[in-house]
Amino acid sequence: MADLRTVFAGMDLPNPILAASGTYGFGHEFAELYPLTIPGAIMTKGLTLNPSAGNPTPRIAEMPGGMLNSIGLENPGPEAFITAELPWLLSQGARVIANIGGHDLSDYEELGRIMSHGNGLTAVEVNISCPNLAEGGMAFGVDPVLASQAVRLVKKHVKVPVIAKLTPNVTDIVLIAKAVAAEGADCISLINTLLGMAIDINTRRPILARKVGGLSGPAVKPVALRMVWEVARAVDMPIIGMGGVMSAQDAVEFILAGACAVAVGTANLINPYSIPEIIEGLGVWLDSQGYKSTDEIRGLALQ
Repeated sequence: MADLRTVFAGMDLPNPILAASGTYGFGHEFAELYPLTIPGAIMTKGLTLNPSAGNPTPRIAEMPGGMLNSIGLENPGPEAFITAELPWLLSQGARVIANIGGHDLSDYEELGRIMSHGNGLTAVEVNISCPNLAEGGMAFGVDPVLASQAVRLVKKHVKVPVIAKLTPNVTDIVLIAKAVAAEGADCISLINTLLGMAIDINTRRPILARKVGGLSGPAVKPVALRMVWEVARAVDMPIIGMGGVMSAQDAVEFILAGACAVAVGTANLINPYSIPEIIEGLGVWLDSQGYKSTDEIRGLALQ
């Protein structure tokens, strides 16, 4: 049997298949179906400095190739996570990557300070797709200076690896990746959702209350795969690939493109057993091809 153990950026995981932020909550629903020790790690629901009820409804729209969402980072806040959700996840044997997002640079610094008290965390994922309210709503992730500053402020406080989660809504993903790498990011995860919208032809109005939302699911996989491949060619640092991963074959493609690990998102909402099935399928594929680990195939498509 192939060995799925994956070591990168200071993280030692039993396999490279992770639960993507925003699609797995804090694991409670999935714990009723299978042990939370199965995913390589769980990337938690995004945490903001203050608890948030999220955006008004409707905030989800199903698309032919995936879904649009405008949830708006509904979450209980970082203190509730540290005192309640994290201890519970750790009691289940999960490896936990806390996802955080701010609306100005001071938010990121304070979130980093709070996460420094998260005993048992595997890593912190910094969501830089959030709108920077101090700059008129422009997302941190579209500006290399803002993106790198957010990462630097979190890195200043936490002792665990810091993962920079990049937005695809840019003209040059490599520029952003190089900027966060220069400020000390230990790893890059990409991609976050693509900005999109849907219109109801009967009401003649956008379906989502906030008009636009993030597109995820199979439709975004070719874009995500291309961006992982581009970044892997240009930046010498670990990458977590995500975007439209529905099967073991999809996971293999991301690893061939240079990813050290692969996060599963929208698939969890369609088939809650997606992660264990993809882990099993990855092992079967490696065995069938005569590979002993994912290390042997990582980046082969870069050559």
